[in-house]
Amino acid sequence: METTDVLILGAGAAGMICAIEAGRRGRRVVVIDHAARPGEKIRISGGGRCNFTNREAPPERFLSQNPRFAISALSRFTPADFIARVDRAGIAWHEKTLGQLFCDGSATQIVAMLTRAMAEAGVELRLGRTIGAVSHAGRFVVETDAGAISAESLVLATGGKSIPKMGATGLAYRIAAGFGLAMTETRPGLVPLTFAEQELADLRPLAGISVAARVSLGRTSFEEGLLFTHRGLSGPSILQISSFWREGDSLTVDLARHAGVGAALRVARGTGGRKELLTALSHHLPEKVARMVLGRSELAGRLADQPNAALERIDAAVHRWQVTPVGSEGYRTAEVTVGGVDTAGLDARTMAAKAVPGLFVVGEAVDVTGWLGGYNFQWAWSSGWAAGQAV
Repeated sequence: METTDVLILGAGAAGMICAIEAGRRGRRVVVIDHAARPGEKIRISGGGRCNFTNREAPPERFLSQNPRFAISALSRFTPADFIARVDRAGIAWHEKTLGQLFCDGSATQIVAMLTRAMAEAGVELRLGRTIGAVSHAGRFVVETDAGAISAESLVLATGGKSIPKMGATGLAYRIAAGFGLAMTETRPGLVPLTFAEQELADLRPLAGISVAARVSLGRTSFEEGLLFTHRGLSGPSILQISSFWREGDSLTVDLARHAGVGAALRVARGTGGRKELLTALSHHLPEKVARMVLGRSELAGRLADQPNAALERIDAAVHRWQVTPVGSEGYRTAEVTVGGVDTAGLDARTMAAKAVPGLFVVGEAVDVTGWLGGYNFQWAWSSGWAAGQAV
């Protein structure tokens, strides 16, 4: 049977950086993955340009049953640390809205940087391998279609359930549970939300239209773009709130967060009352969205003919639209999995399983989920780096 010091299951962001760190410490490291290429989620992320981190990654921008768990790893391997590696690799990048950092060129540059660093650290990368039974009797033994491998340390870095067409299966959860680690509830995160047929009758004509919105759920709100789709709502603000949304929750949507529509219409009524209400409202919203708002408000006619109560109804329909999704598009399009291996069973400094010496869990498999905007990659880098110092 082949033996190694460290066996890492998963050649994604967290697995590769963990391998690099362990290899640099002189550990014999083998990384195996079912995919034909490493870093597949890196390659497709950010429209192919990889939103590889965010300028800031405070712990409050991560969801977990223990919101303090991520602090240790995030504070020891920071966005600045990863940016420094990108700079040393000569990869040009730029900053977009809200601190999001993207490659100027292709996301494959990040994958190439990581695979090159693994090779330099003596890491063996084996792709296209099927993982079978996993056992532990002094050492970990992982069965593969190319034979069994025995290792002193085992790292679960196979991610969550999101984007199953890329092979996501929740393997890390099953292995962790097999070793007695507790799991938190898992659900799709950063995912478009869907609506019932009666809602879609109004929304379908708006498919493809976006607005600058504020979407709120209780005290949580996000001010970013909102996109109407054939199945419901998407766009950054919806993806963000989806990680917090549960079935039955209603959302409050402000369709024109930069405008006070009611007040503006009252002013316009005094100076241009002959305008049609649709024309006046279309100064603040795309025309099709304005039509939807007026249809729901059951209002039409000239602006001059509208009493204050009517304008207030429009204001409420624009700035306080109440919607109740019936579901999400699921793991098929979810960018991440919310939930995972319970952090109560892991050491926050090393990502080691407290009850199983030598077992580590990193990245998306852990119950730590970042906001949209590079946070989940930063968690992968930070948690993988932390484990790499200890495996």
